[in-house]
Amino acid sequence: MPTLLKHYRETVVPQLMQDLKYKNVLQVPRLTKIVLNMGVGISTREKGAVEESAGHMSTIAGQKPVITKAKKSIAGFKLREGMNVGCKTTLRGVRMYEFFGRLVHVAIPRIRDFRGLSDQLDGKGNYSIGIQEVTIFPEINLDSVTRQQGMHITIVTTAKTDQEAKAMLRLMGMPFKRVEEK
Repeated sequence: MPTLLKHYRETVVPQLMQDLKYKNVLQVPRLTKIVLNMGVGISTREKGAVEESAGHMSTIAGQKPVITKAKKSIAGFKLREGMNVGCKTTLRGVRMYEFFGRLVHVAIPRIRDFRGLSDQLDGKGNYSIGIQEVTIFPEINLDSVTRQQGMHITIVTTAKTDQEAKAMLRLMGMPFKRVEEK
């Protein structure tokens, strides 16, 4: 069992039940899935760019990503229908908790000039962040990186409101920005 899942069950659930006055354990919000997505815009000019990004994503996530293809041709971007344009993967269960733990405790603190993450959620209890460099993950060998590549991470929860999701994520260790009082 991942340590973060154990922490969630033993610490976060009782704290949220007390704070949000839930009567049943099943009312407490939990993580459903984490979706990782990389769009590789340079793929129209460089042949192996998507495969390199997919290799980095599989190293980070621990499972093979799906290569995404262009749905339409766009002449202005020199893009043809069916061309490889990125990769994505969805994490659930044990891999999801292991990735979330590495993201919060190892990768995010390695971001240069880090002052906290924005606490804006999507209105339905889900949280999305964009990372500008995948090199913040220690699993990535810096010698294998030929160019800078970013990643979108979406954390999907069962929370009904943003306040519930924010409380859960904060208790799980997500480093949100502190609101400075004037």
